[in-house]
Amino acid sequence: METYRFWKWLMRLPDFEAWAVFAKVVETGSFGRAAAELGLSKATVSKAVSRLELRIGARLFNRTSRKLALTEAGQAAKDGAARILAEGEAAEALATAGAAEPRGLVRLAAPMTFGVMHVAPILPAFFREYPAVSVDLHLSDAVVDLVGGGFDIGLRIAALPDSSLRARRLCEIRRSLVATPAYLDRHGRPEHPDDLVRHTCLGYAYLPTPDRWRFVDGSGAEAVVVPAGQLRANNAEALAPALRAGLGLALQPDFMIWDDLESGRLERVLPAWSPPPIALHLVTPPGDPRPARVTALIAHLGQALGQAPWAAPQPRRDPADR
Repeated sequence: METYRFWKWLMRLPDFEAWAVFAKVVETGSFGRAAAELGLSKATVSKAVSRLELRIGARLFNRTSRKLALTEAGQAAKDGAARILAEGEAAEALATAGAAEPRGLVRLAAPMTFGVMHVAPILPAFFREYPAVSVDLHLSDAVVDLVGGGFDIGLRIAALPDSSLRARRLCEIRRSLVATPAYLDRHGRPEHPDDLVRHTCLGYAYLPTPDRWRFVDGSGAEAVVVPAGQLRANNAEALAPALRAGLGLALQPDFMIWDDLESGRLERVLPAWSPPPIALHLVTPPGDPRPARVTALIAHLGQALGQAPWAAPQPRRDPADR
């Protein structure tokens, strides 16, 4: 009887293993690559996803022989599944690191503005918890060679290409076309990306295609714009003074401007159109086991950055609501 009650209780628990497998399929974009990274057969990975779909009563992927795409249910579930995978990996790594106190140097690479605004402020709490660990924080908007540069951890904001690096997706990064209300009052509010040819555009040099701005609307329609303006910089923060002075529009990530949007200092332009999606990833060189000091910092970064106020959709005020 006790055994029966135990199994009945166990069946009521979420299928954490299957959710972690689903998250790995989303992360890698392929059942085969997920299977390889997890050390499982492709059939086992497919069965885990099918088990989830049966449990929730909805498909998570639309699958063909050549393409894998998330359904609406899959889109809704992917962030929570990624957190299950990340937190499970972190908990296991910390538990298996042994009783030895983490100590030594961790070399961490991060984008310049993101590192100053959001990485440096969360390090004091880490140092208080791990006084024997030190961090060498390298800040650059250029893509750093982790292996060649001797880095233990990298934070990257991009749509990651396939590589030998180990990557964990921490959260989505929303990018928005923004301007001050005063600029838009003077020059008009664009209704379509094509209208941007009549506007001053402040450019960021490290976009995948800095000479072309791509947008997609809710129906899947695409528009490509050639931005023109008086300023382009290889650091997004360098655009902020001109942007806030009302000298043009700029594509900026929410982690830089979310409080400006909340306060009304900046306004979203073309809210129905979005640039291609990107995310914040934590990447590490391949190979195991990781030193305890690296595992500890990975867990701290994942916990702090994954729950930041800009890391999830927040209620925003539309211009018509002000």
